[in-house]
Amino acid sequence: MNPTPATPAWPYPFWIAHRGAGKERPENTLIAFEHGSACGYAMFECDVKLSADGVPFLLHDDTLDRTTRGRGPADALAWAELAQLDAGGWHSDACAGEPLPTLATIASYCQQQGAALNIEIKPMPGQDAATGHAVALAARQLWQGQAVPPLLSSFQPAALQAAQQAAPELPRALLLETPWAGWATVAAELQCVAIVFQQRRLDADLMQQARAQGWRVLCYTANSAADVQRLRALGVDGIITDAMGWATAAP
Repeated sequence: MNPTPATPAWPYPFWIAHRGAGKERPENTLIAFEHGSACGYAMFECDVKLSADGVPFLLHDDTLDRTTRGRGPADALAWAELAQLDAGGWHSDACAGEPLPTLATIASYCQQQGAALNIEIKPMPGQDAATGHAVALAARQLWQGQAVPPLLSSFQPAALQAAQQAAPELPRALLLETPWAGWATVAAELQCVAIVFQQRRLDADLMQQARAQGWRVLCYTANSAADVQRLRALGVDGIITDAMGWATAAP
């Protein structure tokens, strides 16, 4: 029988604020990160894609319509145009005028705060490899010399493969909404350090499968006390959440 792989040291906090603090403040903006910090969070998750001229910036959707005053595909505009958009007014009047941030802006903020970051590589359709490559190179440069590197994650194996080729030293995690055939083989080939499961999908069997490969296990997006209790009982290594009270709650 082969021995169970040793699980490497894990430098990341347990609680991870989803998209900054993406419910109480406009998601994937600097003020969301600032609010998360004020609530006690020392790690954040965000979505990163590329502008038309290749600048990594924060946005979840493939279009600008839901979370900015812009319209159309997210990669149709150069960064100089994206930077002028209001990315806060959709959320509340108090946040109106908040801009889209670059990955560089968020990297600077996290390092000033001593906070860790999970970068979800969020490619536009057909841009998996290009986005994974560019985001990994940017992350390598932005976190050069830092003790704790960002964790790169994606639902798209091709994006993680490109990140692996561009900056193999940066840790990677495979995101899974629903486990698909061969996911564990792909994660092993990508030399992932973690699997990030949709929290309702995670059970004891998947947990055992991940542990047998030496992977850490994270979950998204758990907000209720019942979900958190179940995940903690399973032994997860981190929870991505929209609920801003958990970081300071009693263990």
